[in-house]
Amino acid sequence: MRFTMGLNLLLLLAMVATNILSLYHLSTTIQSKPPPSPPVPDHLIHQLTTIRATINHLTSLQPSTPPTNKPPSATTIPAPSDLLIYTHISPIASSCKDYPHLLHTYMNYTPFSLCPNDAPIAEDLILRGCHPLPRRRCFSRTPSTTPTSLPTDPFSPLPEKTTLLNHYSCKTFSCFANLKSDSGFDMKVEKSRYLGYKTDLDLPIAQLFQLAKSANSVIRLALDIGGGTGTFAAQMKLQSVTVVTTTMNLGAPYNEAVAIRGLVPLHVPLQQRLPVFDGVVDLVRCGHGVNRWIPVTAMEFLFFDVDRVLRGGGYFLLDHFFSKRLDLEKVFTPLIGKLGYKKVKWAVADKSDSSGLKNGEVYLTALLQKPLTK
Repeated sequence: MRFTMGLNLLLLLAMVATNILSLYHLSTTIQSKPPPSPPVPDHLIHQLTTIRATINHLTSLQPSTPPTNKPPSATTIPAPSDLLIYTHISPIASSCKDYPHLLHTYMNYTPFSLCPNDAPIAEDLILRGCHPLPRRRCFSRTPSTTPTSLPTDPFSPLPEKTTLLNHYSCKTFSCFANLKSDSGFDMKVEKSRYLGYKTDLDLPIAQLFQLAKSANSVIRLALDIGGGTGTFAAQMKLQSVTVVTTTMNLGAPYNEAVAIRGLVPLHVPLQQRLPVFDGVVDLVRCGHGVNRWIPVTAMEFLFFDVDRVLRGGGYFLLDHFFSKRLDLEKVFTPLIGKLGYKKVKWAVADKSDSSGLKNGEVYLTALLQKPLTK
């Protein structure tokens, strides 16, 4: 009883002190013609912070309900700790504040109605590190007609009118396929990818499984980072391997194409922490999107996040990673070496297209195995 009375007295004194300090500050700043508000003195902020912290601490010491011999009712039983959400209702990335105009445009919508057709704005924010985006309470747009069937073969031609393509110059998947044959939308081209062997840079899927089998390793679950339209996942699906593809819609509907093929797309940028639990994946592949244009520090974090999700004995495949030859020797090879992985395959060759010849670039294809113990 005395302890409770003492706490109440301390709380009363703390609240009185807070009010007196606040009134003192207001009385010294109010004038007949008030100028722009001066900054609050540091010593006053420190005092107010100390008093509020004391109040919070003392309040936490008091029992929330008076002791009773009766059992608690259903409404007073606290929720299990594993069901509590220790977060804001709509968390957003700190980088969002750096792009207020884009963020304001994205959040300028009418609640409980159709969402704006603003997928490019969301893409721009995500690529600038504003991820996760703030949640919205509007209904996503869908095509006006429902497809009667969807392909079960991931290499069937992509069906038209199954997704909204209004904000692209091409309005059909066949248009994207005709623009560039190797863009990932021409299923006749995609059907033979990752199967053949033309140069040392190639690692056919059959050879990948042979290497894993010789090491008494199993590949059942994989992650394809920067996987375009999901062709690697499609080829692995035919081998009964589940592959999740991360991809961005950089000028084309890559996420939509992955989904229509019956595969799983993850719309996340390369700087995002992989949304996969620790040590559960057998294989992580980095496609053409992982290259020398990524800042070295960001790439280092990416590689160590790959290590986080890989199980012991799992494989890390860098597929046609390109960089300048000198950078590969001085920067990227030591960076990869920090992982301490076993080199199962390491092939380097000149990048022979116009950009490669101009910049002195090379390709690297590396298959690395994570050790069981580190």
